[in-house]
Amino acid sequence: MASHFRRRLAFLFAVALTLCAPAHGQSAVTVDSRTEADGTATLVHALLVDAPADAVWTAIATPEGWSTWAVPAAWWVEGELDMLETSYDPADTPGSSSTIRQRFLVRIPGRLLAFRAIKAPAGFPHWESYRLVTSVFELEPAGQKTRVRLTSTGYPDSEAGRDLVAFFTRGNAETLEQLRARFTAR
Repeated sequence: MASHFRRRLAFLFAVALTLCAPAHGQSAVTVDSRTEADGTATLVHALLVDAPADAVWTAIATPEGWSTWAVPAAWWVEGELDMLETSYDPADTPGSSSTIRQRFLVRIPGRLLAFRAIKAPAGFPHWESYRLVTSVFELEPAGQKTRVRLTSTGYPDSEAGRDLVAFFTRGNAETLEQLRARFTAR
């Protein structure tokens, strides 16, 4: 089950990267990683998006926005404040075993969105380690463009944590390329 999920994610990321990569194969996303004093790892992905901050905010902070760049299916979880549920399967339904749930922890509209995954698809590798990770989107207006930084903290100092860092180093970069491409004229 885990290998099926990994293959499906790898395929989706590969397709997205092929369709969304900048000209000449150069990535617009910068990636940095560091080890914190407590041994956990932090990943920082950053890029410049050709859209104003309010448009980027809508893309990262609403289900309608997520479904334009990150996943084909997204909705709010009924009865929950600030809980987004998403799926890589456009035919999926709320609560299915293949959805992902993100709890929005902090919102500063147009500027910052902190979230944590509280449910992963069945068979997601290293879930017990990944559930410790908190991610933060920071938006900084740059004229008619927006600097986007995605910082993910709390990857454990373990084999599972290192596997997750390797996966999300590439995966987050490819996903942010999709965000950039969402605002780029094709």
